[in-house]
Amino acid sequence: MSAFALPRRTTRAHLLFERNLMVYRRTWLTIVSGFFEPLFYLFSLGIGLGHFVGHVNGVSYAAFIAPALLASSAMNGAVYDSTINVFWKLRIGRVYDAMLVTPVGPNDVAMGEVGWALFRGLLYSTGFIITAAALGLLHSWWGLLALPSTIVIGFGFAGIGMAAATFMRSWQDFDLIQLVQLPMFLFSTTFYPLSVYPAAVQWIVRFSPLYHAIELIRSLTLGTVGAASLVHLGYLVLLGTAGMAVARRRMAGLLLS
Repeated sequence: MSAFALPRRTTRAHLLFERNLMVYRRTWLTIVSGFFEPLFYLFSLGIGLGHFVGHVNGVSYAAFIAPALLASSAMNGAVYDSTINVFWKLRIGRVYDAMLVTPVGPNDVAMGEVGWALFRGLLYSTGFIITAAALGLLHSWWGLLALPSTIVIGFGFAGIGMAAATFMRSWQDFDLIQLVQLPMFLFSTTFYPLSVYPAAVQWIVRFSPLYHAIELIRSLTLGTVGAASLVHLGYLVLLGTAGMAVARRRMAGLLLS
């Protein structure tokens, strides 16, 4: 098989998912800890600072930033697993090399890891959306679709994150991930609307994957669903598909060479 040829199909990706589940069953606190960061932002900024901010775009500040923090929670869970964990297994622990001795192939590895990243992002999002609903921050029945939408968000970021992880050579390369992720979190309409930016900057923000994730969730929780929501959804699906295509080819090249 050529080093860059894609395996024909995935049949054993669930085995890698099961392996990850067994590894983390005794360290479950490591997984759920990612839920608290956006929750702290919600209480400190949405409710605390929101008392002074008042309303944004006709809704309370807490209701405005809650969907953004939900999208960010899904992003963080997916990115963490698809970058740091994949890099360690690929470059340091050589876990994937051991797996290839079994019938598990590179395509199974890529799909299994993305599935696990989606699961982790979904766990973060479930806890957060339950809290937001209890606080009365969901203004529409469309908000019920916010949780499945986080799976799409996780797929978008997990795909591109895994593709990036295959290019990493050392732990220092992860500074580049933070260099992208932190500004994206701060400036993708997380804490204030797009209209506060100059027109030229608005076009830059519109290319941010997190912007599309936030606007998708915000349209659902605030009941402003429209054609733009489909654009945001399509952007994330396209991003994840492209990332997975690169990740699968890179995995095959690195593990079979």
